Amino acid sequence: MYANRDRLVIFDADGTLIDTFPVVGRAFTQHGMDLGDLERFQRRRKLLKYIGGLREFPKNLRQQFDKASRQQIKQTLTDIYREEAQPYPGMIALLQELINTPDIRVGIVSRNVTIEPEQTLAIVLRRHGIDSDQLDFIKCIPLGDGKAPQFRRIRESHDINPLRAYVCGDEYHDYAEACAAGMQAIMASYGFEDYQRLVENFGIPPELIARSPAELAERLRHALDLVPLP
Repeated sequence: MYANRDRLVIFDADGTLIDTFPVVGRAFTQHGMDLGDLERFQRRRKLLKYIGGLREFPKNLRQQFDKASRQQIKQTLTDIYREEAQPYPGMIALLQELINTPDIRVGIVSRNVTIEPEQTLAIVLRRHGIDSDQLDFIKCIPLGDGKAPQFRRIRESHDINPLRAYVCGDEYHDYAEACAAGMQAIMASYGFEDYQRLVENFGIPPELIARSPAELAERLRHALDLVPLP
């Protein structure tokens, strides 16, 4: 049925590979806004993530209301992201290991909202020793678009069995769209949604959730039969 026995790993960038929360927080602060703390941010409904809770809502809404302000915020976020964004501990080593494994196709599908997001991610990876050209793909899609069609196109382009294809993400929609594409999901609860919200609000099996970057790396290495790093 499939021409090869290759495996596929698709990473979400923000909240899975890259610790984006501090970067967004600094960009907000520069524009007189407040993102709040990570714990409350993780538990907000998706539409309210960047508007804030009751404490932050009034001043954040004023800044995000008109198009010019939103564009200024986006430019600030892009500049800070490219200069300061940090991958989570161990993620660069994991990514390089997957790149170096001949029968694994690996890349990123993201809704990163910076200006020219593919270039932004490439700059961050390059700062940490990863040449983005070594990845099999980097695809950044608009916020309103679903990831499932992109997942499916990537998998089919490499002729990979969906049971040998993994999506690593940190939000419920990453899980739902991996399932919609017939792929396996490994979820991170250290990113944009916390463990309790993923389990209790969305019914994601706890067995599929990693509470730390190290745990996600360990789970993925085990699934791919890779030798654990010291």
